[in-house]
Parts: sequence; structure tokens; C-alpha cells
Amino acid sequence: MHTPWEVTTVMYWDGGGGWGWMVFLPLLWIVIIGLVVWAVVRLTRQPTDRTGSRDGNEPSRETPEEILDRRFASGEIDADTYTQARERLAVHRRGRND
Repeated sequence: MHTPWEVTTVMYWDGGGGWGWMVFLPLLWIVIIGLVVWAVVRLTRQPTDRTGSRDGNEPSRETPEEILDRRFASGEIDADTYTQARERLAVHRRGRND
């Protein structure tokens, strides 16, 4: 027959660490489940474009011409710079299409 000390020793690993595992393992499972949920949401979410649209009707990137138009409209560049840049873009596009 076992003494109470032997039963306690087997049940609680000599009293060192039993409580630590009881706290650590649930936290570990919470982290693992959280990572799985995050991965599923991340992989199944539809990508959004720059305007936040999910329907795919709008382009996701601005063309160089659109950037130039926006900068001219906001006053970042003057008319001469705009015209020169437009001409350079047109020459560059023609050179690439030949």
C-alpha cells in the first residue's frame, strides 16, 4: 500500500511545475487557435484596391499619367512641368510599343 506522500509525489511531480503547466498549456492553445483564425481570415479575405473597393472595377495601381494628372490638379507641379512630363511619358510609351 502507498503512503499519502507517495501519491502526492506522483500526482504533483514533487510539487515543482505542476501549476506552471496548468497555466502555460491553456495559454499555448489560445495562441495556437488565434494564429489559425488569423491565418484563415488573412487567406480568405478579398484584396482591396487603393480606394477600398472590393468589386474589382477600379485599377489597383495608378498609371504614371494618372499620378501626373493628380499632381498637376493638386498644384504640386506647374503647367510647364506637366507638359514636359506628359511628352516624356508619351515618348517612353511609344519606344516601348515599337
